[in-house]
Amino acid sequence: MDLSRFDDRVVFVTGAGSGIGAATALRLASEGALVAVADIDDVAAKEVAASIDGFAVHVDVTDNASVRAGIAEAASALGPIDVLVNNAGGDQIALFVDTDEAMWDRALALNLRSTIACTHAALPGMLERRRGAIVNVASEAGRMGTAGGALYSAAKAGVIGFTKAIAREAATRGVRCNAVAPGPIDTPLLNGAAETAGVLGARIREKMIAATLVSRAGQPEEVAAAIAYLGSDDSSFVTGETIAVSGGISMW
Repeated sequence: MDLSRFDDRVVFVTGAGSGIGAATALRLASEGALVAVADIDDVAAKEVAASIDGFAVHVDVTDNASVRAGIAEAASALGPIDVLVNNAGGDQIALFVDTDEAMWDRALALNLRSTIACTHAALPGMLERRRGAIVNVASEAGRMGTAGGALYSAAKAGVIGFTKAIAREAATRGVRCNAVAPGPIDTPLLNGAAETAGVLGARIREKMIAATLVSRAGQPEEVAAAIAYLGSDDSSFVTGETIAVSGGISMW
């Protein structure tokens, strides 16, 4: 592995205080990146940033003003954003008939509109410099659908479509846009399913793991490795793609 793939590159990672985001921040920092650790949880962001000599920045990805302020703050401290990792998100487990408009708005704001807002803030600078990479964290739920996760599935499907559209718009100006689609990953989101959604949450977690060909949950570091590839020049001829990191749940 080339440990200098991200030398002197500024990377902005949302939801970087824990789980996949934290693993991504650590992975990219180990390869030379200057990492802006963005999270709504200031304590968690500062802990991760301190461990990698990174820059902690408070960002509420559901608030466009907060997104713009966070990216501007990171760029002022570290330099223009070279790689944007749209990782922040969260699920609200419930059968669709038991959801309401407030849940719809929350799911779309956290999982889709956040990706749109962060991209809208970071992309113009990349286009101006004719260089950049965007990696969106989607989900296998966005390609296959998950019972009990209709809102999350819809939002993540939107992320995949958005990824393709941005790739088409930005390719001729030196910017690539790709996504990863994790399956069941050993994160607080997956492991807390039973606590937050009771029997339904526990059942979803069990079924997702059982559906993998490798019969286990993935690790955040395994997703971070795919993100590192897509954010680096090793994937210079790859754009508009969604790479599954799901233990073989899907193969398309």
